[in-house]
Amino acid sequence: MLGTIVNTCAILVGSAAGSLVRRGLKEEYQSVLFTATGLAATGLGINAVVQNMPESQYPVLFIFSLALGGLAGTALDLNGRFQRLTQARAGAGSRLGEGLSTAILLFCIGTLSILGPVNSALYGDNTYLFTNATLDLVTSMVLASTYGIGIAIAAAVLFCWQGTIYLLASLAGPFLSETLMCEVSIVGGFLIASSGIGILGLKDCKTLNLLPALAVPVLWCLAAGALGF
Repeated sequence: MLGTIVNTCAILVGSAAGSLVRRGLKEEYQSVLFTATGLAATGLGINAVVQNMPESQYPVLFIFSLALGGLAGTALDLNGRFQRLTQARAGAGSRLGEGLSTAILLFCIGTLSILGPVNSALYGDNTYLFTNATLDLVTSMVLASTYGIGIAIAAAVLFCWQGTIYLLASLAGPFLSETLMCEVSIVGGFLIASSGIGILGLKDCKTLNLLPALAVPVLWCLAAGALGF
């Protein structure tokens, strides 16, 4: 868990530093940071898809995942509930919900954040997590300079996320195949890109409503392994 603890602390430090910088930024500079954050998220998402798509064993699984996950998330109104919660905490008109949802996706759904706890649990190797911590330090500074100190909440989410993966990997390592990680990373890439598109103002994809899509590849791969196909 050392790598996860370091990763969590990096986000807290980056959020604190970014929020201090934010106080001295003029509106036009904050606008530029919004654009930069949106472009970065979109690019990272596309990169995750492009990197993992050639390795996919089920090339159309991501389509079903996004469709089924989107239906489930919309039925549960995940995006609406999250936005109402953050607005109640930060005040009406706050964009914290948008920033926090983006932060959670960037910090938690990346390949390093998924494979890192697995490598740590199975092999005691924290290299991925230390690398991820460095990236998240910079990302959290940019996000906090745009959305404020509330981005630090994502650190708690990341700790729970990576801690859960670490625990599952310790208990069920053989079931966490490369195929499963690949399919989850593809869906995650689309979610990150969707978040970036929302920040850029091109389309409000309500990315949190798509979040259940991450469960579909997991269920599919477990079923495929059990049935032997």
